[in-house]
Amino acid sequence: MKIREWLQHGEGILADSPHPDRARRDAETLLLHHIGKNKAWLMAHGEEEFAGCSSIGYAALLKRRQNGEPIQYITGECEFYGLPFNVTPDVLIPRPETEHLVERTVALTRMLGAPGLDFETWDVKNSDRPLRILDVGTGSGAIIVALATQLPQASLTAIDISEPALAIARQNAAINKVEDRIRFLQGDLLTPIASERFEIIASNPPYVPNTDRALISVEVREHEPHVALFGGQDGLDIYRRLIPAAYNALVPGGYLVFEFGFSQQPEIESLLASSNFEQIEFIHDLQGIPRIASARRP
Repeated sequence: MKIREWLQHGEGILADSPHPDRARRDAETLLLHHIGKNKAWLMAHGEEEFAGCSSIGYAALLKRRQNGEPIQYITGECEFYGLPFNVTPDVLIPRPETEHLVERTVALTRMLGAPGLDFETWDVKNSDRPLRILDVGTGSGAIIVALATQLPQASLTAIDISEPALAIARQNAAINKVEDRIRFLQGDLLTPIASERFEIIASNPPYVPNTDRALISVEVREHEPHVALFGGQDGLDIYRRLIPAAYNALVPGGYLVFEFGFSQQPEIESLLASSNFEQIEFIHDLQGIPRIASARRP
């Protein structure tokens, strides 16, 4: 068959999938992944036959997508913050919303360097060591790798409880040529750095309430790691531990910044205030939903 006919065949199969509205796009993505070509090649050769296309191989990819497996896991890759990342079922697929967390963290580093914002243990203008940033629950490494590309002078540490996830994060640091700038540690929340202090702590912890399991899509519920998705009955279990622990691990004047879920803003604000954080602010995503919280340790 011609390449165009392979694409039409794939689109027809994926019309019977959890996302028929994406049938054409997904069929094209899987076809290009299968034959090892890009979209520009497809546009130029759509009317040609291509010996490198196997009906069995392409059909296997289509079947996985038809059964609801995320296309990023099928291809093993995705894009975040304009950067390439490897992903497997050991890690969450990075979401565009989390790019707001990276942007807020970068913005906070500029605030730390503002006049009059000196720290008890660190002064951005006079220190002989770099600003220290910690990513808690790094997963694929999307946040810390993106930060490494934006903040070449920062000292970066990433923690995850999952060794398979850390292996993927290390791969992604290498892919983006920042592996020599990030320290990866295994452990629960902040336990691996109990005696250390940081200027910024960032996190995208699990925050989906257990009660919402039936409400999320099949491709998320059945394929992405539950340990990185669900945060207890109300979704706030990790925050109850993370927020006070982060307060103790920040230098005076340091910032905590993290992502949270739909309708959780009031509880998040209360948890931050009860741990004595100040300058509590919320950033909305492109849909106008509060998504990112940041707060300063006095």
